[in-house]
Amino acid sequence: MEEMELDGLIPYVGAGNCSSEIEAYGHGVDQILKKVNELEKRVSEVEQFHHDQSIKQLSISKGSARGKDERQISGLKKLQRDGCSREAAAAKRMQQLISQFGVILRQITQHKWAWPFLQPVDVKALGLHDYHKVIEKPMDFGTIKKRMEATDGTAYKNVQEICADMRLVFKNAMKYNDEKSEIHVMAKKLLGKFEEKWLPLHPKVAEEEKRLEQEEAEAQLDMQLAKDAANARMARKISNELDKADMHLEKLRAIVISKCRKISTDEKRKIAVALDKLPMEDVDKALEIVAEYDPSFQSKGDLVDLDLDAQSERTLWRLKFFVKGALEVQEKSSTVVVDANNNHDRTNENKAYCNNNKKRKKEICSAIARTAKKRSLKLSS
Repeated sequence: MEEMELDGLIPYVGAGNCSSEIEAYGHGVDQILKKVNELEKRVSEVEQFHHDQSIKQLSISKGSARGKDERQISGLKKLQRDGCSREAAAAKRMQQLISQFGVILRQITQHKWAWPFLQPVDVKALGLHDYHKVIEKPMDFGTIKKRMEATDGTAYKNVQEICADMRLVFKNAMKYNDEKSEIHVMAKKLLGKFEEKWLPLHPKVAEEEKRLEQEEAEAQLDMQLAKDAANARMARKISNELDKADMHLEKLRAIVISKCRKISTDEKRKIAVALDKLPMEDVDKALEIVAEYDPSFQSKGDLVDLDLDAQSERTLWRLKFFVKGALEVQEKSSTVVVDANNNHDRTNENKAYCNNNKKRKKEICSAIARTAKKRSLKLSS
């Protein structure tokens, strides 16, 4: 993640008391707070992910735990290289098994009864018009040999696939031809001979498949552990950036506060009036601002006593900017509602009547809410 550029977020505030400079500072503070919130969210997500993954690994044995420490150090690039090496070694071993299976195929194809199965069934020449209705997947020794020697995507991936096609050759012949027919008998005899020759090779193939499964599981675990380590490093990096942002913000706040004039009594009164006009959710946010700079302030409860005279200049300036922005948002929302009502279709009288009733109900509810708010928030300045 790129380093945050914080220096440009808050403009220089001179020795004067220009309100535009103060407003610019307020905007800059909001931008930094937005950056800080984004970083805090990312830190929480990364740390939660790392925590969850760590819990999943508690059941691993001590040997696996030692391996985990070593694998975390290796990094993603080394894991990728190791993965390529394992794949190459596995492919080489599988090719050796396929070569051994090739010996079995050659022995079967050289048998005196193998001639009907060497090439695909010539349906037209033999007049077997129903062959493809009975046999879903035709197979023959010639097709198997081509796939074993192929170097493209049609090649067999493992010995079990070849073995399945070998059995399919015989089963197709036994399925299509009558039990007493010569082809059926030949296929049945050759299938028995094939199974005899395949039996010694089967344990080796099964062992290789089990080994491949274990290697794949280890590779996935290695990759996951490497990702966990990378996420942990990212969390530390974001935390460091967050600390820098906090330090930078506090420094700028101190500088600006030292250059700003004090909030007047009239301004405190306006803040109190503005708080009285805001909805309860905005009042809660304002109380959070006070509590941020005054840990002893109790922002919760049925009755909250807010003494503006007891607040620091920093808190008062923050409250001033906050209530100003909240009132502007509230004013814009009201303007949109008024414009929408002015443009309402006058011909739809029933709909207008319902909307007016809803609006009146909303005003009554708002008045009740403001009354409740006045009861719960005691302001003094």
